[in-house]
Amino acid sequence: MTQTLAEAPVTTPSAEAAQWLQDFGAALARGDIAATLDAFADDCYWRDLVAFTWNLHTAEGKDAIAAMLQANLARVAPSSWQVQDQPSHADGVTEGWFTFETAVARGRGHLRLKDGKCWTLLTVMSELKGFEEKKGPRRVLGAEHGARRDRTTWLDRRQQEEAALGYTEQPYCVVIGGGQGGIGLAARLKRLGVPTLVIEKNARAGDSWRKRYKSLCLHDPVWYDHMPYLPFPDDWPVFCPKDKVGDWLEMYTKVMELNYWSSTEARSASFDEASQTWRVTVERQHADGRSETVVLRPTQLVFALGVSGFPSVPKIAGAETFEGEQHHSSAHPGGEAYAGKHCVVLGSNNSAHDICADLWEHGANVTMVQRSSTHIVKSDSLMELALGGLYSEEAVASGITTEKADLLFASVPFRIMHSFHVPVYEAIQQRDRDFYARLEKAGFLLDFGDDGSGLFMKYLRRGSGYYIDVGASELVADGSIHLKSGVNIERIKPRSVVLTDGTELPADLLVYATGYGSMNGWVASIVSPEVADRVGKCWGLGSNTTKDPGPWEGELRNMWKPTQQPQLWFHGGNLHQSRHYSQYLALQLKARMEGIATPVYGQGAVHHLR
Repeated sequence: MTQTLAEAPVTTPSAEAAQWLQDFGAALARGDIAATLDAFADDCYWRDLVAFTWNLHTAEGKDAIAAMLQANLARVAPSSWQVQDQPSHADGVTEGWFTFETAVARGRGHLRLKDGKCWTLLTVMSELKGFEEKKGPRRVLGAEHGARRDRTTWLDRRQQEEAALGYTEQPYCVVIGGGQGGIGLAARLKRLGVPTLVIEKNARAGDSWRKRYKSLCLHDPVWYDHMPYLPFPDDWPVFCPKDKVGDWLEMYTKVMELNYWSSTEARSASFDEASQTWRVTVERQHADGRSETVVLRPTQLVFALGVSGFPSVPKIAGAETFEGEQHHSSAHPGGEAYAGKHCVVLGSNNSAHDICADLWEHGANVTMVQRSSTHIVKSDSLMELALGGLYSEEAVASGITTEKADLLFASVPFRIMHSFHVPVYEAIQQRDRDFYARLEKAGFLLDFGDDGSGLFMKYLRRGSGYYIDVGASELVADGSIHLKSGVNIERIKPRSVVLTDGTELPADLLVYATGYGSMNGWVASIVSPEVADRVGKCWGLGSNTTKDPGPWEGELRNMWKPTQQPQLWFHGGNLHQSRHYSQYLALQLKARMEGIATPVYGQGAVHHLR
């Protein structure tokens, strides 16, 4: 006979959360799915990061939760549900943190209750039992006390590891891409004892930042951008300059003792079905000028090449006749050489604004060509109204650690996340209405997303279409940066560009700030187009909004989770996402290395290619 959950009277948020969790845990322990579902509201969401599903998966509604439990509950064997910290209540919602265990792992979670029923539930895997990181009381001694001949020092062992990995010993995991994503993931894998080799084509860690134009800074604040394990110092700039970021990444690879092959480029990769390993051919350039081809045989292959694929450069008639300079925004060296020159920047998002401002500061005559509307949000408004509750000095002072902030952000299911953001951006529009009026008067085409949900949803849905204003918008509004909006470049002449409205602009420099393709474009180049199409497009939620076609996915396509190509993974995103989701990707890889069963639940079909 099915039992229903107890409905004991509660008087405080702590008592309410504790009672709910006790009854929920008891129903799960009995295997009573009907009673478990009774704990949820009709409008409910359970987001699981690896703990129950060995996937990043959101079950939306009671039917989906029932299916997820029927497939996984017996194997997972969850237990030891305990309220953590002090639950709170506001606007009819009780929120609380908790911990739990499964048969193979320990986890943490967050819940929101409405009228005693669960509205949103987050469960995440924190660590694997028996394979915990060697930290705190588990840390290694480091020194070998006593005296003996033929002592092997820490440095000796480190040098032996560096000399062997990739040659006499094969890495379990190869990470292609040594920017912040690959570096942070490698640090987590190192702490879990997973032999990992990072491949980076640049000469030094951090060069992907150093090589950009001089004025580049992070647009996200420092509290949002910490790396795993080593937060930035508390006097770090709020908006970190690019060279400082680059130096931090280089330091990080050394301090974390990562196996990092710089000046190395992956030429090809193929999966051997018989051995269930990859064959990765790389070209490695040594410091002494010697070059060698090395064939690596990892079990797992991770592409960690940012949030995007190859630069997208439109094919425009006459481009080959242009006598000036033309390059993609990713290759822009800075504005120093363009004083007094006529510069045209095609695009109107973050890179376009930054480059236009950089060129203007160096005395160029610069025109922005805006093809379609762009979301603009002032940096201070974004920090105060959108980020401040989780990532700010005030949040830190109120006890919101980076880990808590990341989990709170993750606790909002993507299906309803827009509803959390719409009121924020309505407040921003009201606060900055004069600023937006000046931009529109200058002819700039503005939007706040298809549903008014602003920057974060645009980023998650399409990875583009916005600018965090750190000064360039004022230059557009006052005409210092010339603007042509609602048009495109129709053809290119030797010293000018002709727009679709017939306007002809003189041009000595043409910058394509036109974005990037999907990350699986790298797979098409290095592995094969067939494998790229097997895994499908990366990024996007399937929201059926602009540049994010349906059907609904529920999670970001292919990111940090198993793909349709066995043992092929994607890691990336901004610094916040790279930091947070690297934990779950690292745990998935560690479990596979240790032979722990990892049946994947809810793996999505491929709907879009590249």
